[in-house]
Amino acid sequence: MKKQDTFDTGRTTILCSGLILVLILLDQVAKHEALLHLKDHSSISLIPSVLELAYVENRGMAFGMLEGRQFLFGGMCVIFCIALIWVFVRIPKNRYYLPLLLTGAVLFGGAAGNFIDRLFRGYVVDFIYFSLIDFPVFNIADIYVVCGGIVLVLLVVFKYKDEDFEFLSSKIKDK
Repeated sequence: MKKQDTFDTGRTTILCSGLILVLILLDQVAKHEALLHLKDHSSISLIPSVLELAYVENRGMAFGMLEGRQFLFGGMCVIFCIALIWVFVRIPKNRYYLPLLLTGAVLFGGAAGNFIDRLFRGYVVDFIYFSLIDFPVFNIADIYVVCGGIVLVLLVVFKYKDEDFEFLSSKIKDK
C-alpha cells in the first residue's frame, strides 16, 4: 500500500522542528549580517548589474504592500503557523506524506523568520536584490516561503489526490 512506512510521531516532530530551527537560524544570521555590514552603507555588487546586497527595511508585506500594518501581518502569521501546526498534528506520519511535512516545515520557517523581525524590529530586514530585472529586495525567509509555496502547489497538483487530504476533514467515514 502506498501509505505505509509509518514514522514515529516524536521523531517526525523532532525532524520537522529541527528543520524549522535551522531555517530560522540561517535566516536570522543572514539578517544580522545584513544589519552589521549593509545598513547605512551602499549596496555590494556580487555579480555586476545582476545581483546585489542592499539593505532595506520592509515595513509592509510582500514587495512593500500594505506598509505600516504590522499588527495585521503579525496576526496573519500567527494564524498561518497555527494552521500549519493543526495540519501537522492531523497528517498521517508516514513516508507518503513526508514531502508535505517537510514543505510545511519550510513554509513555517519562512513565516517565523519574518515574524521574528516584525516582532523585535517592527520591520523585516531585506537585503537580496536582483538588479538585472529590478526585482524587489527580499530575504532568505522570503525564499523559504516562495519555494515552499511552489513546492506545495506542485505536490497538490501532481502527487496528492483529493482523498489524500481526508485527514483534514472532521468527518469520520463509515468503514
